[in-house]
Amino acid sequence: MNANSESSDGLVRCGWVDTSAEYMAYHDTEWGYPEGDDRALFEQLCLEGFQSGLSWRTILTKRDAFRRGFANFEPAKVARFGEKDVQRLLADAGIVRHRGKIEAVINNAARALEMIEREGSLGAYLWRFEAPAGAPSTRGASTSAQSEALSKALKKLGWKFVGPTTVYAFMQSVGMVNDHSPDCHCHAASEKARKAFKRPA
Repeated sequence: MNANSESSDGLVRCGWVDTSAEYMAYHDTEWGYPEGDDRALFEQLCLEGFQSGLSWRTILTKRDAFRRGFANFEPAKVARFGEKDVQRLLADAGIVRHRGKIEAVINNAARALEMIEREGSLGAYLWRFEAPAGAPSTRGASTSAQSEALSKALKKLGWKFVGPTTVYAFMQSVGMVNDHSPDCHCHAASEKARKAFKRPA
């Protein structure tokens, strides 16, 4: 579907959205809207890591299974996972069974706890990398200067599976940038939400 085409409900959506109800609901109510909750931010960053090399629809259809498998992405719980949990997850057909990505989530949970201890919250750190007001649009790109900077910073802190493309997809999804197409029916709503959003301090 092109960015300027209408779906069956008569609404114009971004070109990457297919016509499935689940995908349209994700686009309309989640993608591009600002998120400040630490658990939700951690979950999204983990899921974007799992998406690497796959489609987001694949991850979205498995999201509930991921939440069950990873203790709802509560960093304090996931950080305590051991090899028994890795084997359990590798046997779970409901998720993407990739040892490196599974182990990365467990590692990143520990790094997230360190960040919360040091910074007060994940959001307080991650939102520092938001593009400044008035910065040129990067719509259609797979990375940005901000995602490259955040990726580099996270890797230095020991995070894994946080390359600049993965991080940019994360920034798009949690509203750190409004990448809804200008003619998408969610563009204005996303922008309004971003303007009203209180950045984590």
